[in-house]
Amino acid sequence: MNRLQSALRDIRGYPTLRAAKRLFDRKPLQCSLYVTDQCNLDCAYCTEYDNSRPHPSLVDLTRWLTRIRDLGTVRVALVGGEPLMHPDIVEIVRRAKQLGLSTSLTTNGFLLTRSLVEGLEEAGLEVMQISVDRMTPSQVTRKSFKTVLPKLDVLADSSINVHITGVLCDDTMSESRAVLKTGLDRGVPTEVRLVHADPNRQFRVEPGERDRLETFLLWMRQAKEAGVKIHTNDAILNYQLSLVRGEQVDWVCAAGFKIFFVSAQGKFWLCSMRHTDQDIMDVTPAHLLANDGPKSCQDGCGVYCCVNTSMLYQNPVRMIGREVRLRLKRIPAPAPQSAPRGAEGM
Repeated sequence: MNRLQSALRDIRGYPTLRAAKRLFDRKPLQCSLYVTDQCNLDCAYCTEYDNSRPHPSLVDLTRWLTRIRDLGTVRVALVGGEPLMHPDIVEIVRRAKQLGLSTSLTTNGFLLTRSLVEGLEEAGLEVMQISVDRMTPSQVTRKSFKTVLPKLDVLADSSINVHITGVLCDDTMSESRAVLKTGLDRGVPTEVRLVHADPNRQFRVEPGERDRLETFLLWMRQAKEAGVKIHTNDAILNYQLSLVRGEQVDWVCAAGFKIFFVSAQGKFWLCSMRHTDQDIMDVTPAHLLANDGPKSCQDGCGVYCCVNTSMLYQNPVRMIGREVRLRLKRIPAPAPQSAPRGAEGM
């Protein structure tokens, strides 16, 4: 894949013109749809899997996708659980694309095969996020890069826009820099993000020492500024630094309005932490508009897709302009810089 093809793949799945309208109107930009609650792994920090629940049917998922589209949504993120466990995942992607939705999928990557990648690509999948936390598994997380690494070869010639995302906490910190370097050395945009608390604002794992977390986040920001393919945008890097430092951040949550979630039972959720019992089929534009405003839970929020969408909605020109400038530095992308003093061994 040449440099131009690589650059085009990196922006695939982001319908710029359609999405731009959503930054200035009263319709949603994105929905995360849980296609299953089941997962093949059992990571200690995760609150989003339940293997006792059956997969939702393709008929129900198609109904929900249609409603999501009819509400004005531009993009749908297929999440879980582990989406690849659903036996109809390729057809789910196909249905989403037939409805005109830009489509992404988040996976731990363990179940990827060449034939499945080809099926997802043919069905129209545009973006794949692979979750990797450590180079080797631990009691906290099973998401090992050494296990998933061969899957990158399967994806190498695919048109699917691939990026890697890991969780930064005390358990993963010693290997997080190796995760970043491994992904970046293969030309894959990569990031690690601070672990977030559960719905009761309790951490299920030890988050890590403040000074080490801050040093690591500063290194990622420095590397991104130099043109390295750090996938996190600048606004979220700065937001995470503020969380670590205990600083107040001036933002207003748009979850349930510009971005919302639909559970594997078809329930409307404001985000992965704020649930309701309302059926998505009963949700109207007025229901979404009612969530346009500050929320009691937004201070310290770690649902970064919601934070990012909210900040983008409130400051689109500034956020997009800065990200475009930083992405232009990727051509050609330099090798990752050495970590600053204090980040060695991370």
